[in-house]
Amino acid sequence: MTSVTPLKILILCTGNSARSIIGEYLLKTKGKGRFEVHSAGAKPTGRVNPLALWVLKDRFGIDARDARSKSWDEFKDVRFDGVITVCDNARESCPLWPGKPVVAHWGSPDPATVQGSEEEAKRAFVDVALQINRRVELLCALPPGSFDEFRLREIGQAAKLASEAGMAR
Repeated sequence: MTSVTPLKILILCTGNSARSIIGEYLLKTKGKGRFEVHSAGAKPTGRVNPLALWVLKDRFGIDARDARSKSWDEFKDVRFDGVITVCDNARESCPLWPGKPVVAHWGSPDPATVQGSEEEAKRAFVDVALQINRRVELLCALPPGSFDEFRLREIGQAAKLASEAGMAR
């Protein structure tokens, strides 16, 4: 029986407090050991948004209490197989990574910026988490050995939120 080395994936956002944390924990859990996943931010907030932790626990049964907001500088010398940006700011300022990893953009709206009631904020986190989850599921469905830039970018185009597609809710 041969052992397969997990693919190293880095998920980037600006603050590393919500979207990238959600992506990290979903991929760690659903990837079942196929991926070594980390997340980081260009300008980390230093704290994980409590609603990111809530949505992971409430909707996916994932305990992410150990999550932390960290700078992408922490990973500057690490060779990744793939780097996924989940916000436009991180996409535009994404540094070059050693080893030339596959880079793709899986943009999602920032649920932390939603103004309104607690219920509206929770709904925004659920919507974004479901979008990220769908992309993670598509990535996990790829057969071993089929990880490439085209597929990773195509996944980023999948599972658009209704608001992004211009549809009424």
